[in-house]
Amino acid sequence: MTTTPSPPVASATPAADPHPAPTAGADTDAATGGAPKLNRSIGVVGGTLLTLSCLTPASSLFVIVPDSFATLGTGAALTIAIAAVLCIGVAFTYSELGTLIPSSGGEYAMVGTLMGRLAGWLVFVLSLIVVMIVPPIIALGTADYLAPLTPLDPQWTAAGVMLLATAMGLLDLRANAWITGIFLVLEVVAAGVVAFLGFSHTSRSASVLVHPVIATPDGHSTALTAGLVVTGLATALFILQGFSTAVYLAEEMENPRRNVSRTVLWTLGIGAAVVLVPVVAITLGAPDLATLTSGDVAGMVESWSNSAVGTFVSLCIALAIINAAIVMVIQNSRVVFASARDAAWPSGVSRALSHLGQRFGSPWAATLAVGVPGAALCFVNLDTLSEVTGVAVAAMYVFVALGALVSRRGAHRHRAAWRMPLWPAIPALLVLVLVWVLCQQSVESLAITGAIVAAAALYWACYLRPRQDTHWVISVPEDGAEEGA
Repeated sequence: MTTTPSPPVASATPAADPHPAPTAGADTDAATGGAPKLNRSIGVVGGTLLTLSCLTPASSLFVIVPDSFATLGTGAALTIAIAAVLCIGVAFTYSELGTLIPSSGGEYAMVGTLMGRLAGWLVFVLSLIVVMIVPPIIALGTADYLAPLTPLDPQWTAAGVMLLATAMGLLDLRANAWITGIFLVLEVVAAGVVAFLGFSHTSRSASVLVHPVIATPDGHSTALTAGLVVTGLATALFILQGFSTAVYLAEEMENPRRNVSRTVLWTLGIGAAVVLVPVVAITLGAPDLATLTSGDVAGMVESWSNSAVGTFVSLCIALAIINAAIVMVIQNSRVVFASARDAAWPSGVSRALSHLGQRFGSPWAATLAVGVPGAALCFVNLDTLSEVTGVAVAAMYVFVALGALVSRRGAHRHRAAWRMPLWPAIPALLVLVLVWVLCQQSVESLAITGAIVAAAALYWACYLRPRQDTHWVISVPEDGAEEGA
C-alpha cells in the first residue's frame, strides 16, 4: 500500500483554554516531526462495511435483543423504533462534528475541542467503558451459537474470540474492511432468514407492536407501561450505537468532509433496518408470549423450519459475533491510540500506545491494550455491566449533543463541514430526551457510572490539569480538517 507523506498536525485548542497548546512531545514521530498519523485508505464503501460490522446488527439482534424481549415483551420493537428515531438526531450531530473535527479520537476529540479538555476527558472515560466492556459481552454469546456443532465452554470460547479479534486488528485496515464485509453478508443473510420465517409463521396481530404486552409471573399478560419503554431506551440505544464508528475512522477515510456524514447516515439506516425488521418478525411469529420472552431465537427458527436451517442460522450468528469482536477491537484501539497521541497518560505509556507498526500502519500496542484485557474480562460476570454500558452510551450522546450546540461559534463557524438541518433544535431536544432517559435508569447502574466518572475527574485534577502544556493536548490532523472543504 502506498503511504502519502503526512503533513503537520494542528493542535486543537479548547475554547476554554486561552493559551494555544503545543503538540505533545512524547507522541511525536521521528520521521515526520509531528504526531503519529494513520493512513487514509478507505472510502464510503469500506467505511460503511466496517461501521456496519461494528454496529453488528445481527449480533445485537441475537445476543442483546433477547434480553429486551424478556423485559419488554412485544414492546421490544417499539422501543428500538423510538431509539432509531432518536439516533437520527444523534447521527446528525456526529456527522456535523465528525466532519468539523475528523480525528480517530471520535467523541472525545470533538467534545474536547469544542467544550474544553475536561469535558473531552470525561467523554473519553465514558467511551472507555464501552471500549472495554462491550466486546467481551458480545463474545460471550459465541459458544451458544456454536452448540449445534460442538459443546464449548462460553468463557474460554469468548476469550479465544477476543484473541482472534486482536490478531486481526493488527492487520491493514483495508484488508479488515473486506474480511469483515464478507462476515457482514453472512450475518445479514441470517437476519433475513429469521425475518422471512417469522413473517411466514405469524401467531398474533400486528396491533401488539403499538399496544405492547409483557408476560406476568403467573403466565398471563399485561400492558407494557410507558415507564418500562423509557427505561429500555438505554439498551435500545446501545443496540444501535455502532453507527458512530465512522467518526473514529475519519482520520483513515479519503475525503472525510464528504465521506464521514455519508457513512454515518447510511450505516444507521441499514443497521436499524437489519435489526428492526427481524425483531418485528420474531415478535409476530413467536408461538406464545412465554417463548418470546425466553429469547431463544435459534429454537424458534428451528421450530419454524428444521434443524439444518437452525444450524445454518446459528453458525451465521457465531460468525457475526466474531465479526463484531474484530471491528470493535479495531475501533477501540483507535480511541486508545488517539488518547496516547494526545498524551492522556504518563509519557512512557503514551509513547508505547501511540506507536504504529511498520508493516501495516496499525496501532499495534493500542490494539493489544484493548484486546488482551478484553479476553481476561470474558471470565468476569458482566451482566450488571451491560446496563452500565447503556448508561455510558446515553451520557456520551448528551455530551456530543452539547458539543453540537456550541459548534457554530468562533472560528468553527467558518470552517467547512457537513451541517445538520434544524440546528439548534435537534441537539437541544436530544439533550432533554437523553437526560430524561438517564433519569429512568437503575440506581446501581447510575452509581457505578458516576463513580467511574468521579475517579476520572480526580485523575484530571491531580495529574492532567497541572500538566496541561504537555498532556491531554487534543490534536486534529490538518489534512483531515481541510480535505474536501
